[in-house]
Amino acid sequence: MANLKEIRTRIVSVNSTKQITSAMKMVSAAKLKRAQDAITRMRPYAQKLNEILSNVSASLDASESVFSQQRELKNVLFVAITSNRGLCGGFNNNVLKEIRGLMRGQYAGMNVHILSLGKKAFDNYKKTPLHTTEGFNETPYIIFDQLTFQNVSAISEELMKQFASGKWDKIVLVYNRFKNAGVQILETEQYLPVIPPASAARSSSSKIDYIYEPDKEQILTELVPRSLKIQLFKALLDSQAAEHGARMTAMHKATDNASDMVKELKLTYNKARQAAITGEILEIVAGAEALKG
Repeated sequence: MANLKEIRTRIVSVNSTKQITSAMKMVSAAKLKRAQDAITRMRPYAQKLNEILSNVSASLDASESVFSQQRELKNVLFVAITSNRGLCGGFNNNVLKEIRGLMRGQYAGMNVHILSLGKKAFDNYKKTPLHTTEGFNETPYIIFDQLTFQNVSAISEELMKQFASGKWDKIVLVYNRFKNAGVQILETEQYLPVIPPASAARSSSSKIDYIYEPDKEQILTELVPRSLKIQLFKALLDSQAAEHGARMTAMHKATDNASDMVKELKLTYNKARQAAITGEILEIVAGAEALKG
């Protein structure tokens, strides 16, 4: 009977876990709707602004904007965008794994540092020499606690300031881009310097004749920082939506697994209970036959 008690305890425990994962799935589904709406509204604007920026940059000399300067790569900063919480499958680990691969491959031998936007990345790098928060007034890893354009702008301005001063030769964003509730695409996106349009599109972009008002310098002064702020904000919104989608999927699978486990435990319980009853009946029959003898 001790075995039956143990199985009953496990059934109760798994049912409790199933209720928790089911509730988390519903919460993530509700948050996903808001996050999906936000990134859906932001993405077309960000893409068009980035297209204009690339086209304008292609028509200018690199010396006209410090943010377009291509330098010899010595100091590289990765911006690791993860979530604040776990229970979302391989969402965070994919970002960390991608950064490790880049450090061992394309950026091997360079002076690499990592800025963590998200507590999971911060927890992973905080005790390593790679971690950096130098120059940021507030702790940037808590950005998802209050994800607003104003807070993101402060981080973006500091990144632009550090790049312009020559502290970093290249800044790369690594994050999960939201595609749908079940699919997140890992992105490695160059943030600075500003990427000129691809050679294939250069011919078409060169045909665009921009009229600069009031002048080219002021356009660069206004457009480039705004575009970079929007680019970082879009990446964070993408990551937030992808996080909720990944967590909803993970909790859905966990709930299904818990249901399957409960069925198996109940089957095991019924078999054990039937065996125990059969054993008791055999004992009673054997006792009755002994009394007859």
